[in-house]
Amino acid sequence: MDASPSYRYEQLADLITSMIDNGALAPGARVPSVRALSEQHGVSISTALQTYRSLEDRGVLVARPQSGFYVASTQPGTFALPSTSRRSAKASTVSISGAVAALLEHSSNRAFMPFGCAVPDGELLESKRLDLALARAARRHGTRYNVYGPPQGEAILRSEIAKRAMRIGHVLSPDDVVVTSGCTEALMLALTTVTKPGDTIAVEAPTYMGLLHTLEMLGLKAFELPVDPIRGIDIDALAQLLETEQVAACALSSCFNNPLGSMMTEADKRALLAVLARYDVPLIEDDVYGDLHFGRERPKPFIALDGGANTIYCSSFSKSLAPGYRVGWIAAGARTRRVIERKLAFSLCGAVLPQIALGEFLASGAYDAHLRNVRRLFQENLAHMARAIEVSFPPETKMSRPTGGFVLWLELPKPFDSRALFDQAIEQGICFAPGDVFSASRRFRNCLRLSAGHGWNDHIADGVRHLGRLAHKILAS
Repeated sequence: MDASPSYRYEQLADLITSMIDNGALAPGARVPSVRALSEQHGVSISTALQTYRSLEDRGVLVARPQSGFYVASTQPGTFALPSTSRRSAKASTVSISGAVAALLEHSSNRAFMPFGCAVPDGELLESKRLDLALARAARRHGTRYNVYGPPQGEAILRSEIAKRAMRIGHVLSPDDVVVTSGCTEALMLALTTVTKPGDTIAVEAPTYMGLLHTLEMLGLKAFELPVDPIRGIDIDALAQLLETEQVAACALSSCFNNPLGSMMTEADKRALLAVLARYDVPLIEDDVYGDLHFGRERPKPFIALDGGANTIYCSSFSKSLAPGYRVGWIAAGARTRRVIERKLAFSLCGAVLPQIALGEFLASGAYDAHLRNVRRLFQENLAHMARAIEVSFPPETKMSRPTGGFVLWLELPKPFDSRALFDQAIEQGICFAPGDVFSASRRFRNCLRLSAGHGWNDHIADGVRHLGRLAHKILAS
């Protein structure tokens, strides 16, 4: 090779990619070690590592701690990406509570195939060490923790959350953190702090159904912004909206939009923050999927880019570690006092024992090892599910390609009706999320979301294939 060093890693990456495409390296196969690659091709260790890191960022390879790099279980498939959504013509009054309640009722029924709710299976999370921390705290100090705690949350947990925030460039003090009952309460507190009933909130389209449900309960309207399946929010559309409409706040995913899986680049995030600053519109961000990234580095949330100047940060451990503990948090900067006042009014305080257990678990360093394992499992689950969808669903199906999280968004040709599919699937013991619950204006009826939060096995695979057969029949009719 006589190419420049900056080109060598790209050349090596292309060579390895071609070997995968030609079948010389099969999905799941271990590739040569960094040192072996360096010696085989006469490049430095740093160039060899850069080669593998670039392939990891592209989803071609997967890194396994203390094991090496492996070919990803599947490469990007033949299905096209979902369409970029369109901007709504006007703000919508949200009315989805009935549909969400029905979906949650079916999703919580263990008799149904678990594609409906984006809640990871407890067995997949394997949070035994966390449960042991809970049991230990209860055994040693059960009486001490059987009390009302401080409304802001337990000090040990707030301290550990602040330490983790520092890793991603978010300078946060424990006093800036308010512990909540999951991210749902965090979003409720954020919205009631910066809005009043009748206000309009700018949201993604599609967006998380729980956010829409909260907007409905608070009497808020939603203005839906276009979202690209890879790059996320259309910043120009946001700027045009703020130029012509009165918007009280913008509520967005930090990373891996639920359900589409899109993620804005850091440059685009900064551009969006600049637009919001120009019109003095606060941003409420939901970062529940940030720790579940498949690339080398955790994506930075918006608040790490603007220092919290006009951003309210919401997150939880519900997707990555402990959905049953219902522990989330909010960092609201100068609005913290108002958030605490509302926390006192809504729920007084959170349960003490789960907070202590989580704080001790984080302090032990076990969370990072847990994340490495669960990220690999979710990535593999998505790869298995994507393959099953491609061989089972109509060839016109479009499918998202998330680089984090554990949900897939499918778009079928209109006039396909995911509600009709839902009714038939429920009769067959399969639950999924119809597309219209992800829109304030009840769009995306030809779309659906599938959760890959349970361990992949023959039973799950059969469920995906059966759902695909039902989709074929509905599309044909």
